[in-house]
Formats: sequence, structure tokens, C-alpha cells
Amino acid sequence: MAVAAGGLIASTAAAREGVRMQGASYLAYVGCRTSRERNARGDGINVYRVDPAGGAWTRVQKLGDLVNPSYLAFAHGRRTLYAVHGDSTEVSAFRIDPASGQLTFLNRASTHGMNPVHLAVDPSNRFLVIANHVTTPDYASGLAVLSLATDGALGGLTDLVTLKGKLGPHKLEQPFPKPHQVQFDPAGRFVVVPDKGRDVVESYSLDAAGKLTLVPGAPHAQESAGPRHVAFTPDGTHAYVLNELNSTIEAFRYDPKTGALAPFQVLPSLPDSFTGDSRASEIEVSADGRFVYASNRGADDIGVFAIDARTGRLTPRSWQASGGKTPRFFALAPGGRTLFVANEDGDSIMALAVDAKTGALGAPAQVAKVGSPTCIVFSA
Repeated sequence: MAVAAGGLIASTAAAREGVRMQGASYLAYVGCRTSRERNARGDGINVYRVDPAGGAWTRVQKLGDLVNPSYLAFAHGRRTLYAVHGDSTEVSAFRIDPASGQLTFLNRASTHGMNPVHLAVDPSNRFLVIANHVTTPDYASGLAVLSLATDGALGGLTDLVTLKGKLGPHKLEQPFPKPHQVQFDPAGRFVVVPDKGRDVVESYSLDAAGKLTLVPGAPHAQESAGPRHVAFTPDGTHAYVLNELNSTIEAFRYDPKTGALAPFQVLPSLPDSFTGDSRASEIEVSADGRFVYASNRGADDIGVFAIDARTGRLTPRSWQASGGKTPRFFALAPGGRTLFVANEDGDSIMALAVDAKTGALGAPAQVAKVGSPTCIVFSA
């Protein structure tokens, strides 16, 4: 049941009806954790065909024998899919069959760092940027850039950036820099990197040689905030960063010409009625730029926040249960009428209908059972 400032919203019947939408079917690619060290139950990358009319997910491929394909990203044009292997030092490339959508292994490369957690392809399809999250005796956490061949195959290293600077005060969670995401802005000119270990959000430009250059004046988050993920408004004028450790959302004005970020608002990602322990996880802006969604692991819900069209400020609207334990990831489906949640410890993908007028989410309905899901990307 959803909680809002004005009371309860949505019913199960309305939620299921909202999942149904017109249009052609599309594919969903689901990454997961597989390792015993993570107490994971995943089995590789699962590919599903999604029926937008009835909401059903039908599995068309399971690509097994993969270690923690925890985050996925398409090349532009969706001819190639890339997966980082969490807790390892590798990234893989897969060719996508244009007729069936099924995957065929292409090649694998080193990320030149430990525990790659996120990746993004530049607009030219020439480079892959990777966030290596962990520092070890052999590796320093930071950013790697790999070249990409015309067929999508992974090439050699073009840049390796070691992150340095003052660490946050949380001794357990902030022992070293921890870049958690590499997100291109809507124009594809700059890469924004939330760093959980240093409580900072940095912007980088990427040149034609695959070299990263830091934009000066990176804003700092509050101490022990733990910036995790960022999402942009479609027009590229505002960005919203979800802070994992203190469960807050920070709003920024964004200059698409310079890559500069200017903070102007911080608010909780949790409802004020929640008194337990929780960690924020994923954030996304609706395609029409009117709403921000954020997931909370512990509270196990998705928050809905309205964006003021003039100022970019956020106003909390409601929170809806994710339908499972630990909503590590979610994504709005093509068309924006359904939000799909990957409940990592609930071993489920849940569908929540989106009210187009209010942004409110309906009650969750399970569409797939997947071990330890951590990422979903769509073919459309």
C-alpha cells in the first residue's frame, strides 16, 4: 500500500491495469549477482520478452557461467551489450542478435581496477567508461576508459584515473574513494561521477583520444552522505544525486556547456514515518521531466518526488512498497507507464504502474522470478 501526504493511494487492481499498455513487445536484459561471497542466487544474464499489452515477461535466453554480471549497458544502436563483473577485474561484451535479441559472447577485457560497479558508452560508440569501486594492494579505485572496435568488441585502455582527495568520516564505508557511477549527461558531453567514499560529485570531459579531464569546482555533499547515483532532467538543466549513506536526495543546477554542478536543495529519500535502518540505492527522472523516483533498501520502497518546472526543487509525493526485499535497482519501462523493480534479496522483478498525471505508483505485481537481480536494461 502506498503512503502519501494525503493518505493512501492506488489499489492492486489499478496497479495491474496500469501495467497494461499498448505497443510492440520489447526485450529486458537482467543482470545479477552469482557469487557465494555475496550469498547470491543469480545464474547469469537473463533475457525476457515483455508483452506491454498484458504485462507478461517470457524468458528467451539464460546466459550462464558468468560471475556477477551486476551492471549492464548498451552500445548506442543496441547492437552490443556490456556487463561489468562485480567483485572481479573484468568487463564483457556480447553481440545482440537483431532478430531474436539473444546474446553471443564477443570478448572480455580487464577494467584495470577492482570491483567494477558501473559503465557507460560515449555517444560516438568509441569508448567505454568504467567505475572501479574498490582499492586493494594491487589496484586503486578510479575510472577506466577502454576503446571500442567498430563491431563493439572491447579494446585497450585509453585512460586510467586514480581518484584522490579527502575521505568522508564514515570509517567503515569511506576508507578510500568509491566512484559508484559514470553517467553521461543528456548531451553526451560530460561524465558525472558520484563518489561514495569522498562525499563528492565530479564531472569529467572525454576527448577524442579517450582521455578524461576533471571539471574544476566539484561540489561536496554533506559529510557521510555517500553519493551513489545521479539522474538528469531531459533538458539537462538539473541533476539529482541519491546519497546512499544518509538516505537523501541532493538537487543540482547543471550547466551543460561546462559540466558544472551547483547544489541548491537536500531532502530525505525516506518518509518521516520510517524509523529503521535503510540505504538509498537507485534514482531516475521520468521521461517528461516531472518526477523523480528513488529506491530505499531497508525501507524497501520507492519514493516519488515532484519536480517544480520553474525552479527544479523537489516535493515529496508518496512512497510505494517495492514488493520485495532490497530494491537495489529499478527502471522505467519504455513509454514510462510501468516501473520495474529488481529486488536483490527478494529474487524478484516487480511491476508498479505509473500514474501519468500524479506520478504515483501502483501496488507491485511480480512479473519474473530472478535470483539476486541488480540491473535491468530495455531494448526499446
